[in-house]
Amino acid sequence: MTYRLLIIFLLFTAFLSPVKDPFIVVLGIAQDAGYPQIACDKDCCKKYWDKRIPQQRVSCLALFDPATNQQWLFDATPDLTGQLHEADKIQKGVLSGIFLTHAHVGHYSGLMYLGREALNAKEIPVYVMPRMHDYLKTNGPWRQLVEIKNIQLEKLKADSAIKLTDKISVTPLLVPHRDEFSETVGFSIKVGGKSVLFIPDIDKWQKWDRDIKQLVKQHDHLFLDGTFYKDGELPGRNMSEVPHPFVQESIELFNALPAMEKQKIFFIHFNHTNPLIDQTSNEYKEVRSKGFNIASAGMQITL
Repeated sequence: MTYRLLIIFLLFTAFLSPVKDPFIVVLGIAQDAGYPQIACDKDCCKKYWDKRIPQQRVSCLALFDPATNQQWLFDATPDLTGQLHEADKIQKGVLSGIFLTHAHVGHYSGLMYLGREALNAKEIPVYVMPRMHDYLKTNGPWRQLVEIKNIQLEKLKADSAIKLTDKISVTPLLVPHRDEFSETVGFSIKVGGKSVLFIPDIDKWQKWDRDIKQLVKQHDHLFLDGTFYKDGELPGRNMSEVPHPFVQESIELFNALPAMEKQKIFFIHFNHTNPLIDQTSNEYKEVRSKGFNIASAGMQITL
């Protein structure tokens, strides 16, 4: 009887114990300028002002490790204030670092809130590629963050993993994009035997020297560039100037994959014109009916 009671007690306490495995939370899904977008009077943004669909923050992932009480962000967006607040609501812990994909406004400008006018942070590690390192170190106002030690720049090397804990590592993967001020990377995040790929910005898949379909097979979850749904989405503008892979193109590319592989894919980083930002749209329903997923703010993936 005592042995049975002990087993029951152990099972009961294990059930009540908080999750200790690392997990990822989506803190934003919009393109750099957010949703609604500045000075937009089109129906896509009127849906927000008319209270038909909610506001969306700029694309960002947070990685949490309950065992060490640490958290890391992937990109420092203009919505950093609210995103850090959401992160602390999920798990109050130490911001142990920020990984930057590139030097476009929605992916690094949130660093300004770490300065003396705001948080006045103390040596928060900011993981960057070499060109991004030099850009932040030599250009104001960012260099002031380095000089007064609000942030501490940590250089990354393409395809070289950096260990964050005994279980967690992150590897930057160079991707083709408009690299005016820095190179652009996606991040492969590995926790034990599980992995997540985050590529919010990339030019057409065929421009990359890697096979994205192979990376789908090698990862458990993928958050991929879904900036525009289709060609012609920006009337009067040559969309080759912003050559993201259209969601329609990505679906065609991945369509022959097995259903289980398609389910790994989550589109993210939506321009305000992209109908996928509206969960009631026909396009949203069509993408889901074809077996793909669409990232949403607050969604959580345990690794």
